[in-house]
Amino acid sequence: MVILLQYKGAIRRRPEQQAPTWRLWGEEKCDGAIYTVYLKKVRYHHPSRSITQENDDDEISHLEWETVRVRFLKAGTLERLVESLASDTGELESTFVNVFLATYRTFSSTRQVLNLIIDRYLALQAFASSSPSSSSPPNCNKKISVPHHLCEDHMKALRLTLQVWLDGYPEDFRDPPDFPCLQQLKDFTSENLPDSDLHIKVSHKLEKMKREHDIKGSPMLDKILSCGDEMRVHCPSPMTNGTHHPYDFQDIPDSTFAQQLTRMDTVLFKGVIAHQCLGSVWSRRDRGRGDASASVAATVEQFNAVSFRVQSTILVDTELKPSQRARLITKWIDIAQELRMHKNFSSLKAIISGLQSNPIYRLKKTWGAVIKDKAELFEELARIFSEENNQLNQRELLMKEGTAKHAQTAHANDRHLPKALEKLATNPLATSYGTIPYLGTFLTDLTMIDTAIPDTVADGLINFDKKRKEFEVLAQIRLLQGAANAYQMERDEQFERWWESVLVLDDKEAWRLSCQIEPQGSSSTREGKIRKRAQYGHRKNDSIASTSSGSSSSQFFFDNDSLCSPLSHNDSCSLERKMSTSSSSSSLPSLDVSVHSGGTTTSGRTPDRSVSTTQLNQPHQASPYITPDFYIIRVSIESSAHEIEGVNLYKSIMLSNSERTISVIRKAMEKHGFEGNPEDYTLAQFLPDGEMLLPSSANVYYAINTQHDLNFVLRRRRHGDDTTIIRRNPAKDHKVRKKLLVT
Repeated sequence: MVILLQYKGAIRRRPEQQAPTWRLWGEEKCDGAIYTVYLKKVRYHHPSRSITQENDDDEISHLEWETVRVRFLKAGTLERLVESLASDTGELESTFVNVFLATYRTFSSTRQVLNLIIDRYLALQAFASSSPSSSSPPNCNKKISVPHHLCEDHMKALRLTLQVWLDGYPEDFRDPPDFPCLQQLKDFTSENLPDSDLHIKVSHKLEKMKREHDIKGSPMLDKILSCGDEMRVHCPSPMTNGTHHPYDFQDIPDSTFAQQLTRMDTVLFKGVIAHQCLGSVWSRRDRGRGDASASVAATVEQFNAVSFRVQSTILVDTELKPSQRARLITKWIDIAQELRMHKNFSSLKAIISGLQSNPIYRLKKTWGAVIKDKAELFEELARIFSEENNQLNQRELLMKEGTAKHAQTAHANDRHLPKALEKLATNPLATSYGTIPYLGTFLTDLTMIDTAIPDTVADGLINFDKKRKEFEVLAQIRLLQGAANAYQMERDEQFERWWESVLVLDDKEAWRLSCQIEPQGSSSTREGKIRKRAQYGHRKNDSIASTSSGSSSSQFFFDNDSLCSPLSHNDSCSLERKMSTSSSSSSLPSLDVSVHSGGTTTSGRTPDRSVSTTQLNQPHQASPYITPDFYIIRVSIESSAHEIEGVNLYKSIMLSNSERTISVIRKAMEKHGFEGNPEDYTLAQFLPDGEMLLPSSANVYYAINTQHDLNFVLRRRRHGDDTTIIRRNPAKDHKVRKKLLVT
């Protein structure tokens, strides 16, 4: 078996980031490709000498170093990319193969790539059997730019590529019931490589997939599974089993709770198909292609399931005293600490998110009853997910502990976590754990790369440098998935029954119960201190917390009413943020969102469509979407055809300082995937008191109002829409609920 997916070694730094033995020479262009060329300093190898030269004193013997040219494919056609799977000498370019197979879905399809590989193999095979003086295979119009004696090496590289593809990405060929690509590959190997390992592998893979499909389609199995689901879903309460009593939340040991959440998260994280996290794939999940990111959506569902249960367990009993409810919050803080010891950052962040949600965070009497040490511990745990410096705390933890056996890192200002970590380190019986990251960080980085860097360069060539950047992030995911194999936790069925029985509140009901527990209008100094500390933590609309996979139970809502939610200014403004700066210097903060555009508010009035996704009555705060050289703006389309179940899609666009209105409109049309004449549309910025319509010749960079959110609408041009105007809307004193959805 050929395994090239050694991702730890595959994360190759760019030459300019390596030792000074590399020096950029320039670019080299040829038909269908652009190469970046470096000069590399390598140790000089003396050529073998003949007997007559051994005593030749004139030979230069002091030469130790020489310079060689190294080419990296920067951009090229799909055909050139396939040719580059092997080096000029016919050796397999393992790093290039890994990058290509991990990212090709963003610019091609399985069938297209498979056809090109097979065609090139057959052309090389024909050329190898032809006369050495021939420049192309017989009966073939393609010219083979490979020396005749290296054809077999190039063919071997293609065979190895196909094996790596089958081993590393079997889901690419899982297309039931006929499995056309896998069948095509089997036909190819049957005719050209009948006794090869590749043919055996393809045949076994095809038989296995067909067998799995037949079993999955069995009516009897469907009946059994449906009955099992029905029993599990409709179970009204945890079942007793002999002397085992039903679980009560307070009775579940913190370690058991953390272990079971980690067990569930491990299964989901290991099942994530890394390339489904790519920005261009993840952002297409709203276009009727839910299966394109199903493995990622499953982690989103679990993340939200944890956050919702945090709210439910704290709010569902409205008769509790503040001290009793504070013990529930303390319980969740203790569970979060256990998760930190397990290096499960996904459920850890989900709990922090639940505790910082509006219905919980506003309970001033409850938070006032939380003992000081636990409040400080909550602050330390929340600080892990601080958005400062591009989520530096979280990233450093992953770098230090990603493949470590135990949790071992604490912030310099922490007082409680270091004690727990020291206790863990001195325990000789401590279990080794893997690491489960918060996947939203990687989704954020990949979406920023996808938005900031163009897919193609001059002449429409595929920008492969972009693919290398994306692969660096995907490789980190694959590396952590390998580390997650260290988790060995048994399933606790009693816990699962309790977990499924917990009543999950929707946003409206959670807010109603919160206000019933503590009516609005009062304040607390202690609460303010706790909230100030907790600002280090998770924002409710982070890239996973606000992500929907199609189920209403997996979506967060944002209440745009400062009177109903006593959040601090920093917290309420930060709810708008969708991204931090990427780890890549060329990545930009841009994440498409969706805003709920239909329905009515709780007061029965229709929301004003021009209201932005942040609280407009708040003072302006520096936006992560604004830099000295460009802005990231978000553009929606005023058209019912571009709404999905009442969700109006926003698309992020990079705005440079030289862009005119028509250019921005054209970009927005391309992003939303529809054709037309840009001059038939207008662009307007949403403002607190209305909207500003931009004239066609305006420099948008300088014309927009950066004191407010950079949210825009694209609509059909109407008579008189040729000058800058402010369309004002009457003030409306009502609560606006908006659904935020990553796209």
